[in-house]
Amino acid sequence: MKALVVEAPAKINIRLEVIGRRPDGYHELVSIMIPVSLADRLELAARPEEGVALRCFGLPLPEGDGNLVFRAASRFLSEAGIGEGVRIRLHKKIPIAAGLGGGSSDAAATLVGLDAMWPGRLSCGALHELAVGLGADVPFFLSAVPSLARGIGEELEPLANWPHLWYVLVKPPVEVSTAWVYGKLKKPLTTRENDCTFQHFRRDGASVVALLENDLESVTEERFPEIRRIKKALLKEGAEGALMTGSGPTVFGVFTKRPSAESAMHRLTSQDLGEVFSVTDWTDNGQRVKAGIEGAGPSGPKV
Repeated sequence: MKALVVEAPAKINIRLEVIGRRPDGYHELVSIMIPVSLADRLELAARPEEGVALRCFGLPLPEGDGNLVFRAASRFLSEAGIGEGVRIRLHKKIPIAAGLGGGSSDAAATLVGLDAMWPGRLSCGALHELAVGLGADVPFFLSAVPSLARGIGEELEPLANWPHLWYVLVKPPVEVSTAWVYGKLKKPLTTRENDCTFQHFRRDGASVVALLENDLESVTEERFPEIRRIKKALLKEGAEGALMTGSGPTVFGVFTKRPSAESAMHRLTSQDLGEVFSVTDWTDNGQRVKAGIEGAGPSGPKV
C-alpha cells in the first residue's frame, strides 16, 4: 500500500494529575485520555525521491522540521532504512496550541501510516520508542483508545468499556504554551497518584464526572480567566461537568445525549466564546487507515 489516508483524532484529558518531576525536567503524570471525533486527516504517498515533502492545509503550520509530522516521517524513514521518500498532505481541523494533542496525533498518524506502507520494517517496540522520542502524548495516539496514562504519558493501560458520551469543546481565541504552564505550576508534588476515585470507577462504574480533575487548570485560568467563564457557560447549558483539557485553553463539557450536546453547541456558538465543537468518542473500527489515490487532495501544485 503506497498511497493511503489516515485519521488523527484529538483527545481530551478527563483527569490529569501531576505527581512528580523527573531529573530530565519532565513531569510524572497520571491521566485519563480519551480520543474524540474531531480529527485531522493525512494523505500519504510514496515517492521515488528520498526525504519528506509536506504540505499543510486548513491552518497555518510549518512544513519543515518545525512540524512534528515532518520529524516523525523523517525518523521513520531513517530508522526503517527506507530508500524511498514520502509526500504528505496534512488537512488540519484540530485547533493549534489548544490542549487537544493535535500535533502529537498527527505525528502518531504519520507513524501508523508509514508502518502500513512499509509493514514489518519496524517492530511494535521500535515504533513505540520512536513515538516517545517525538513527544509525551504521541504513544497514546498510536492506538488512540481510552487509556490511563502514567509516566510522562508513555505507560498506557487501555480502559475497557469506556461509556459512550458526547462532549462540547470550546476553544477560546488564545494559545497556551505547555512549557509555560508547567513552569508556573506551584502544586506540591506527591510520590503517588490519588486514584481512589478512579479505582471506584473501574470497579463499580462511578460517573465520569466524578473523575474530572486537572492540576494545570488553575495555572492557565489565572492567566486566561475566560476558561472560568466557559466552564460556567457549559454548566449553564446543561453539561454534567466541565473541565479544561491538557494545558488548555480548550474546555469541554460532558453530555450523555447527542441532542443535548448539539443544542448546547449551537447556543454557545452565539456567545462569542471561541470555536465550539460537538464531538463523541473516536473509534477506529478498522477504518483509520484507508487506501488513498495518489495525487488526490486540494487543488494546487503538488508537493
